[in-house]
Amino acid sequence: MLKKYSYKIRAMPYLIWTVLFTAIPLFFIIYYSFKVKDKNFVFTLDNYKKFFTPTYVKIIFVSLKLSLISTFLCFLFGFPAGLFLSRIEGEKRRNIFVLFFIMPLWTNFLLRTYSWMSIFREQGIINQMLINIGIISQPIKFLNNNFAIIIGMIYNFLPFMVLPIYTALINIDKEYIECAKDLGARGKDLFFRILLPLSFKGVISGCIMVFMPSVTTFIISDLLGGSQNMLVGNLIQREFLQARNWETGSSISIIMICIIFASLFIFKKLVKQSENEISEGFRIW
Repeated sequence: MLKKYSYKIRAMPYLIWTVLFTAIPLFFIIYYSFKVKDKNFVFTLDNYKKFFTPTYVKIIFVSLKLSLISTFLCFLFGFPAGLFLSRIEGEKRRNIFVLFFIMPLWTNFLLRTYSWMSIFREQGIINQMLINIGIISQPIKFLNNNFAIIIGMIYNFLPFMVLPIYTALINIDKEYIECAKDLGARGKDLFFRILLPLSFKGVISGCIMVFMPSVTTFIISDLLGGSQNMLVGNLIQREFLQARNWETGSSISIIMICIIFASLFIFKKLVKQSENEISEGFRIW
């Protein structure tokens, strides 16, 4: 009898954790999003209407744009890195390289972002090096713009793109690649018709793991983007902590959850479509 319910007993800690730290907070967010401020519960949709004002729409557009750009750039940098790691001979040697790659994640997220502030500031190492070489005479303003935000996102979230791609590539049967090369596939054909389709699940997983924290981040945009560059994460933080407007902050949070779920649905459709194409076989020529 005990064995019959043993899996339910083992699952209880996870269930309790999920209810306490996911379900209950989500219930309160939904509750406040439909509530009038400073009153007992009075149903209203005004909190959601604020989101569609030009100011808020501009913020969400900029957030999505920067998140998509950083996700795309993480893919451009992450796929070659994952391919390099997967082609290292010897499991022990490969694991050492993977360890070196993920080692920066052991450092606090805030400290890693602060380090880019010291690098990008006017007296930072980049400006001083360019001035000493003679390329520039005045410091370049790297901070407090979208460029600094994108660099911060790429640096902090790139491992989340590389590791799923590496995992997908390491599991590809090398015979597929050898057969493709024997049939004449090289370079672009080998990448687009063999490597990318077979590792597409890893690519999609990496895109999700980069896009989701990018679109909701507030530390990177706050430290590297300055007060003039506000993203959705900064807006939610301001509504909760500064304006003390939990109702508006909750409504924005719910809308962002819906956007993220819509993105996950699209990614799932892409994965399913790629699986159907792979199941039909590869068309090298």
